[in-house]
Amino acid sequence: MSELDAAKSGQFKIGGDLPVHRLGFGAMRITGAGIWGEPEDRDEVVRTLRRVPELGINFIDTADSYGPDVSERLIKEALHPYAHGLVIATKGGLTRTGPNVWVPLGRPEYLIQQAYKSLRNLGVDRIDLWQLHRIDSKVPAAEQFDAVKLLQNDGIIRHAGLSEVSIADIEAASKHFKVVTVQNRYNLVDRTSEDVLDYCEKHDIGFIPWFPLAAGDLAKEGSLLDTIAKKHDAAPSQIALAWVLKRSPVMLPIPGTGKVKHLEENTAAVDIVLSDEEFAALDAEGKKAFKAA
Repeated sequence: MSELDAAKSGQFKIGGDLPVHRLGFGAMRITGAGIWGEPEDRDEVVRTLRRVPELGINFIDTADSYGPDVSERLIKEALHPYAHGLVIATKGGLTRTGPNVWVPLGRPEYLIQQAYKSLRNLGVDRIDLWQLHRIDSKVPAAEQFDAVKLLQNDGIIRHAGLSEVSIADIEAASKHFKVVTVQNRYNLVDRTSEDVLDYCEKHDIGFIPWFPLAAGDLAKEGSLLDTIAKKHDAAPSQIALAWVLKRSPVMLPIPGTGKVKHLEENTAAVDIVLSDEEFAALDAEGKKAFKAA
């Protein structure tokens, strides 16, 4: 499988000075069920993480809340000392009280504490990209943005981004620090953030779609997606990922898995070249499905 190479997905410079291959790796699913605790097959997870850079993937996205702390620590265990050019992004701002439970907490002292903890968990001197996992509605947004700026001023983080935000949120945060990435849910059949993606493209902000492989009913036997997948001798999820990559030059999808086989299947999607006609047809079907949902 050595011919697999994420570099074929193209390059994007986060913040204008941090180059990454556009196909990244999401490290949410290397934990236990409900994104809680240790993974069921720890050895396979470590093998998967070590395969990531071998496949040309040099952008890993994680968060202090994945586990919590488990994902960050496993990344360090598997990959430290890190290869030159490997960018590890993490996030803070969500607390955990149990499996599948996520509670926003945006008090400045908490955000700062978590960034320092992520430094230790990952074994780095500075976090290349730190993202506010959620804007906490119970804390003035400006206070949360000021905390991010403070982390930058103190050299704890290099670049900063946001997650699950609107255009108005990006513009508000931009008054405090340069927003270099936005991480919102986006895929073929979830177009809620279409306007945010267009805004990011216009302003050269990296857009990190989470849940990028989803295709819903579009993946059914005999569907357009299924037909195109068979034509390319690919899985529907690979076509969905190829579509996401073709959608915008600022798109940085981060499909995640704890299994080497799935990681290699996801990476193989960079070799799929959708025609403009295939892309447009899938786009129309995806929008139709989104409106009907």
